[in-house]
Amino acid sequence: MEKWNVPAVGIMMMAMSVIGCNSSSRGESSAEAASAQPATSALLGNFNADSAYQYVADQVAFGPRVPGTDAHRACRNYIIDKLEAFGADSVITQDATVTAYNGDQLPISNIIAGFNLNKAKRILLAAHWDSRPWADMEESMDLRNQPVLGANDGGSGVAVLLEIARNLAEKQPSVGVDLIFFDAEDYGNHDGFGTNADTWCLGAQYWADNIVPYRTDNLPVYGILLDMVGGRNARFHYEAFSQQNAETPTIKVWSEAERLGYGDTFIRSIGGAITDDHIVLTRAGIPTTDIVELNNVETSSFPPTWHTLHDDMEHIDRSTLKAVGETVLNVVYKEKPF
Repeated sequence: MEKWNVPAVGIMMMAMSVIGCNSSSRGESSAEAASAQPATSALLGNFNADSAYQYVADQVAFGPRVPGTDAHRACRNYIIDKLEAFGADSVITQDATVTAYNGDQLPISNIIAGFNLNKAKRILLAAHWDSRPWADMEESMDLRNQPVLGANDGGSGVAVLLEIARNLAEKQPSVGVDLIFFDAEDYGNHDGFGTNADTWCLGAQYWADNIVPYRTDNLPVYGILLDMVGGRNARFHYEAFSQQNAETPTIKVWSEAERLGYGDTFIRSIGGAITDDHIVLTRAGIPTTDIVELNNVETSSFPPTWHTLHDDMEHIDRSTLKAVGETVLNVVYKEKPF
């Protein structure tokens, strides 16, 4: 994904004023937040952080999941197998070839799983499962052409969704839930931040042009996107476009996190605006909020491991996975039907 250093008109001023009023929240770690465990009675479902951690490790073991590689094909099959083993009511693969900004032809697969297909009211959970083909944030120029393992950037969101899928199969929610694992999110052009937005999120863009399994009259009422949700000491601020265009799911997620004792991990201030799959979903008619670490305490931007060779298992934190997974699962189980 791409961070907008100069967000759309009005968002920058809004972000500056809100962040300025909430600077006391900076520096809190996800481990500290997770140490104040929520009361068992407050939790709905049984999100297992150890299982989620293993799902990240399983993906990383394939290697970088760059479209067109053996690791990419193996991970595609792994995700499908997990969803089918967990008892999803349907698993659809949307296979296509898309053209990257540099002319590369990318074989992609968007993977879509449905639960409670008979429910009219549906919500959508999403993540991207590919990893960056170039470690272009490495300091050494010699390393920048190497692919990224993507433990956090790609692997963590998938892992949380898989553990949520396991829960949904064991205990049905009151609404329908769809999971979309988008491909080719991370093949974009970094040159000139804010000017190459369309080079990112290629899988989501293809889906928006060929929407499945919905019609225009049965779209999910909202969506939640998970991206880089497993890093150490992660804090999740409001993403500006989410807060502006998907207020309902944004409020639901951050309010539930606070109720569960994760208020030091989910920060009620705007951290910035980014290009990510949620933009495509919102434009397609599904207002979607993005849970993403975009105001790291060290970098004031994405985590230090972002698009580097250090995005590996050493920097994945069970406590962060747990905070995100329990929060999203609670939002799902609290949702009421029409």
